[in-house]
Amino acid sequence: MKLPSYVFSFVLLLLPTSMMAMEKLVVLALTADKAILRIDGERRVLKVGEISPEGVQLISADTDGAIVEIKGRQISLPLQAVISPIVDSDDPVSVVLLADGSGFFYAEGHINGHAVRFLVDTGASSVAMSSHMAERLDIDYRTGRPGYAATASGVVKMYAVTLDKVDIGGIVLRHVTAGVLEGRYPDAPLLGMSFLGQVKMIRDGHKMELMKRY
Repeated sequence: MKLPSYVFSFVLLLLPTSMMAMEKLVVLALTADKAILRIDGERRVLKVGEISPEGVQLISADTDGAIVEIKGRQISLPLQAVISPIVDSDDPVSVVLLADGSGFFYAEGHINGHAVRFLVDTGASSVAMSSHMAERLDIDYRTGRPGYAATASGVVKMYAVTLDKVDIGGIVLRHVTAGVLEGRYPDAPLLGMSFLGQVKMIRDGHKMELMKRY
């Protein structure tokens, strides 16, 4: 998979401040009669009819989109980036990703408890990130095994490390191998085969489903 030289912005709905107190509303996940929304950075799980603390009411939801009501005005929101089955368990069976307009798959997740947005890269042998990102995530990468990696910008120094925990939509893996490349490339952390190889992965056109192995 060819990697972009920049990070695509996560799809947001920007709302006039005259309508509501919050400015950003992101549809993270949908299923019949439920939705996961991010409202000004807060993750909210709503059933049809429920109202979030920010005043967003879920009117309807299915796997294609949701209708919310904000201060008496109803707005239709299509699912744009990530779908995750909403189940009662904290350990969902699968996560479904939708490709963006350029055909790339992104997934919201965490590295050692820190929120990140991964670029799915089946061509990467392991999870990979820049040293700039590693420092932001408090990863002491210089204690890792040194080596070199070939990138679009040439050969750069790399450190092999082990991440304590990586999770995508509740699919949690521990002790995941990763490579930290000196500098600011890649722009977004890559979700490579050290994670993907431990889950069941099915791609169907613009959808990719990741399923936890039991």
